Amino acid sequence: MAVQKKAAEAPERVQLARSSIVPVDEGPVLELGKELELKAYGEMLLVRRFEEKAGQLYGMGLIGGFCHLYIGQEAVVVGMQMAMRKGDQVITGYRDHGHMLACGMDPKGVMAELTGRRGGYSKGKGGSMHMFSREKNFYGGHGIVGAQVSLGTGIAFANRYRKNGSVCLTYFGDGAANQGQVYESFNMAALWSLPVLYIIENNRYAMGTSVARSSAQPDLSKRGASFNIPGELVDGMDVRTVKASGERAIAWCREGNGPYILEMKTYRYRGHSMSDPAKYRTREEVEKVKIESDPIEHARARILANGWATEDELKKIDADVRKRINDAAEFATYDPEPDPSELYTDVLR
Repeated sequence: MAVQKKAAEAPERVQLARSSIVPVDEGPVLELGKELELKAYGEMLLVRRFEEKAGQLYGMGLIGGFCHLYIGQEAVVVGMQMAMRKGDQVITGYRDHGHMLACGMDPKGVMAELTGRRGGYSKGKGGSMHMFSREKNFYGGHGIVGAQVSLGTGIAFANRYRKNGSVCLTYFGDGAANQGQVYESFNMAALWSLPVLYIIENNRYAMGTSVARSSAQPDLSKRGASFNIPGELVDGMDVRTVKASGERAIAWCREGNGPYILEMKTYRYRGHSMSDPAKYRTREEVEKVKIESDPIEHARARILANGWATEDELKKIDADVRKRINDAAEFATYDPEPDPSELYTDVLR
């Protein structure tokens, strides 16, 4: 009964729309102001330029294995990071480079891990999908679809046990939303009122199948209804709405009300991975989203319209970001590979 009461008292599902890919009604939006808008712009640009460079290095053969790029989805993780406070944790799946950078991890260490170098966050042994930083409270990208949801729920259980006031932000995609372990986690999180925020990054196509074809209930924000977990549909292409929704949801979890679900309606510009030709959608669709909904271009337009920066100043921000990413690529190209002895370290016996 207590869980049902909390769900009934939850804030109404706020439906925010700012782009052509979010089919919901217009709603209020939080204006960030000059300082935060410029910060968000720079952080999103950092993720975009990093992923573009990673794609180039993959094409050159310097990055092997799987590589899932985050291009187009930058507003989600940047906006959520702006809503967090120190001590909150992040865990996600394999499309994870953007989350690492938003958490403050060094681009050099992330890129070096992609190229399998000893200076990488996992000493060159994990690659794209397996990095971790306890210092930044980033508990990893995870290659098993949906596995991080159970782990994030466990981190939230530890937070409740320790009474540390922290919330675990647990990211997963629309494809993982159909995994059974996700619902087992929802059930436990609701039963124990765990401080976990489930963030569904709905980029519409999972690994290559439209949500409309793969999900009987395509409104993923309702997926917690049978567990009395409130949910909210969010325009994930607008960093302002992401931050506003994130602040409300994190506060709900931190105040002891249990879990919350945010469905971020977003869009990936590239294929599922670097090996995906993405023939399940048209080039015209992708270009339409870029023109109408790109989170970075929209932030740039707002900054210019408000007179918070000039074209030249924004070009300088981009140039600084590009230099930082080029330095990371240079480091990742020439940093030594791990010593063969590393095959026998960090192994559970």
